[in-house]
Amino acid sequence: MVYNFLLEFVDIFSFLNVFKYITFRTGLAVFTSLILVLIIGGPFIKMVSKKKIVNPIREDGPADHIVKKIGTPTMGGLVILMGIIVSILMWSDLTNIYILFLLYILISLGLLGALDDYKKITNQNSSGISFKFKFFSQIILSVIGISFLTYYLNHQELTNLYFPFFKDLVINLGWFFIPFSVFIIVGASNAVNLTDGLDGLATVPVILVAACFAFISYVAGNIIFSEYLQITYIEGTGEISIFCGAIIGSCLGFLWFNAPPAKIFMGDTGSLSLGGSLGAIGIITKHEIVLAITGGLFVLEAVSVIVQVVSFKLTGKRVFRMAPIHHHYEKKGWPESTVVIRFWIISIILALIGLATLKLR
Repeated sequence: MVYNFLLEFVDIFSFLNVFKYITFRTGLAVFTSLILVLIIGGPFIKMVSKKKIVNPIREDGPADHIVKKIGTPTMGGLVILMGIIVSILMWSDLTNIYILFLLYILISLGLLGALDDYKKITNQNSSGISFKFKFFSQIILSVIGISFLTYYLNHQELTNLYFPFFKDLVINLGWFFIPFSVFIIVGASNAVNLTDGLDGLATVPVILVAACFAFISYVAGNIIFSEYLQITYIEGTGEISIFCGAIIGSCLGFLWFNAPPAKIFMGDTGSLSLGGSLGAIGIITKHEIVLAITGGLFVLEAVSVIVQVVSFKLTGKRVFRMAPIHHHYEKKGWPESTVVIRFWIISIILALIGLATLKLR
């Protein structure tokens, strides 16, 4: 909004040309969302604490969670979303179809997560809305978004699947692109949601993945850099860097309050929307597999739940002491801070591996 307004005066005030640089606006997006979240975070925590909008604790979870985390406010994802949306409205090109698509995914899944959080609070348990309702709602919202994207974009690259480490290994998915994309968005959304079980555990990996894709989207949208790195050039994707910058800034600001011991949790409002947005970014930039690498911690968390459920239904035995896997290590006696920091280290390593795929082709 501010960006589009300022462009009207570029011919009069030449110094405004700086706003045409994606890197400059990405920096502004990081700074704007960070400051906004830091400003409104404290008052928001006081408000939700006063209204008893607190996070219900899993009864089957680690015993010390009942002591340490009971009474902690939730729905902090609203603060994150506010920081991202305001920053995007200010500094991104609102005529860019990718930005509109990402805003739709962010807001729609954020509203679904807010409904889930609201149900948990009103029912005073950790169940929230039913899994079936949440899952099918995610599918419907994703189908609408992907259909919108494919309707307005008609280029072959959109339906192609590219493999890292290989220059010419490409599969055209055709109509299978829609269910594949829905799988990516819904899977990423739920994977981040499952990871968000300890103070700061999901926040830092989200920052790392967003930082990786801020770079990936920038080079993918630059014909010179994309040719040098031998990745597919997709016009307009550079603008996604600003969206990633807004995520980074908002999550950094939220981490100030969410760092152990957390003063507030992001809840499903934040985790579903952030995960879905990262999945959508992976689809747009045509780096879905790189997303699975950089976000490998989220994949590990999701797989641990799937393995646990399948194992118990087939054999009656559990592979892990508790799923997702971060609770398994808590049950083994690891302090929460140890689990969180070690998982952060894993995320850093995976992010570096994901970035390395850009050159190793």
